[in-house]
Amino acid sequence: MASLWALPSSLLFFNNSISNRNIVACRKRLSIPRSNLKDETTTEITMRRSANYPPSLWSYDFIQSLSSEYTKEMYLERSRTLKEAVRAMIYKTKEMEENPLSILNLIDDLQRLGISYNFVNEISNVLENIYCIYYKSHEEWTKMDLNLKSLGFRLLRQHGYHIPQEIFKDVIDVNGILKGHLYEDIIGVLNLYEASYHSVEDESILDDVRIFSQRYLKDSIENIADKNIVSVIRHALDFPLHWMLPRVETKWFIEVYERRRDRNPMVLEFAKLDFNMVQAIYQEDLKYASRWWKETRWENFGFARDRLVENFMWSVTENYLPHFKGRRDLTKVNAMITTIDDVYDVYGTVQELEIFTDVVNSWDLNAVKELPDYMKICFLALYNAINEMSYKVLTNDGVFILPYFKRAWQDLCNSYIIEARWFNSGYTPTLNEFLNNGYMSIGILPIIKHAYVLMLTNVSEDTLKQIERAENMIRNACIIVRLTNDMGTSSDELERGDVPKSIQCYMHESDATEVEAREYIKELTVETWKKLNKERQSIGSDLPHEFIECVTNLARMGHFMYTGGDKHGKPDMFKPYALSLFVNPILLP
Repeated sequence: MASLWALPSSLLFFNNSISNRNIVACRKRLSIPRSNLKDETTTEITMRRSANYPPSLWSYDFIQSLSSEYTKEMYLERSRTLKEAVRAMIYKTKEMEENPLSILNLIDDLQRLGISYNFVNEISNVLENIYCIYYKSHEEWTKMDLNLKSLGFRLLRQHGYHIPQEIFKDVIDVNGILKGHLYEDIIGVLNLYEASYHSVEDESILDDVRIFSQRYLKDSIENIADKNIVSVIRHALDFPLHWMLPRVETKWFIEVYERRRDRNPMVLEFAKLDFNMVQAIYQEDLKYASRWWKETRWENFGFARDRLVENFMWSVTENYLPHFKGRRDLTKVNAMITTIDDVYDVYGTVQELEIFTDVVNSWDLNAVKELPDYMKICFLALYNAINEMSYKVLTNDGVFILPYFKRAWQDLCNSYIIEARWFNSGYTPTLNEFLNNGYMSIGILPIIKHAYVLMLTNVSEDTLKQIERAENMIRNACIIVRLTNDMGTSSDELERGDVPKSIQCYMHESDATEVEAREYIKELTVETWKKLNKERQSIGSDLPHEFIECVTNLARMGHFMYTGGDKHGKPDMFKPYALSLFVNPILLP
């Protein structure tokens, strides 16, 4: 491997064995046509596929123009005042003991409003007290109403407490149906429905209550007079809370909370102000990523998706907290995955892809000269970005992490080439065969590995080994994204010419119809979530909570980005979210 390191200020860093002609070719502004390519060493025309991706909606100048007034001291001071007022609300111990539902509702609101990260220790202490007083003893369960059982179960499981499903044993009859009198509590049924999505494998009670609570909510919605409650129920039926992206939920819930009669004005003001202040941080991160993206020249690849803002959304999903400094590097990772994915899926010939995979596996600059120019640009930008990230870790923590990062990209490209060979040979794998490769080719694993390092306070050999404890959790999150991606994009991908996805693989091996196959994949997704939930509980405090949430949020991102279509590939579908999360602040009084 070449011993030279990329400098942070340099886009393309070559060693002396690469000719000046290649340096010029890689540095010039290059636009790759969508259909044909003539290699500079031959007159042969190579026919290539085209995905006809629409262009980005977000120009460089527009992104660079983003600014926010919510960095001013007056807003910072007001935020500190409101934070202390909300902290005082959490610590109303007497009220907690007499009315645990009140404090649980407050914690639920703070989480959905996106401001609970300000009160991590306070919420942890309150939940520990509530668990010890009410949920640790089976005798206390019989005294609880449905709403208290359901909300407490959901929040405590979410925070790592093992509350057995038997807490709901007395809410269903011998036929597995909710007992009649419980239907009178519509909020209790709604919270029961939400709680059921925190189930793990072989929890039949939770399976039953999910089925029947969902059916009851659907049947009852037309008879509910409170439009705000109707809105919340419809929202839950579209996406259970456990599957929702935090920032998307926050923006939606702030509007819902504002319409509630029981809203707390200080909590509402703090949520709006915090949203705008965090948005200001996102804008600076996005502007930095935009400058990097323009410098790589990858935005001019006509065959690939120019999706910087969408890839930034993945970075916000991975860690939305304002103090996290790794979003800029993670956006690079996400953007490079999107482009290299299009190289394998759309543009490269199988012969070129074999060579490109070999170059990534060798991580050798001397091998770059074997590649066509567009692949030279891809590999050299990847090489420099990953070496630069590794350099930061080496200088900050004294750990040589390059082999760890390299392996993530090598595993990804090795999974891509398997699918390219399948497509080239016309081979249809079995569903298991597809998923054993597809959990890797969806591109989530390299994101997670980079995110883990960027979230660590101190990187060491020991902390790098700890991620192995999350192997099953990570795999299940990757499979969820794989399955949700296939549900939303397989039709478009097959139309342009691509390897069969999970739906088609299941149809091929089982003779199922497409409708039957899609239903099977939906059920498989639910079962995979149960495995992910179980792993979240078993890991406990062995890994940073932010990292566990990162992995879970990526699974959630699969539902968000691919339900109802491909928001990553079709800019118009994602545009409203980009505007609400990154451009337009919430109006304050």
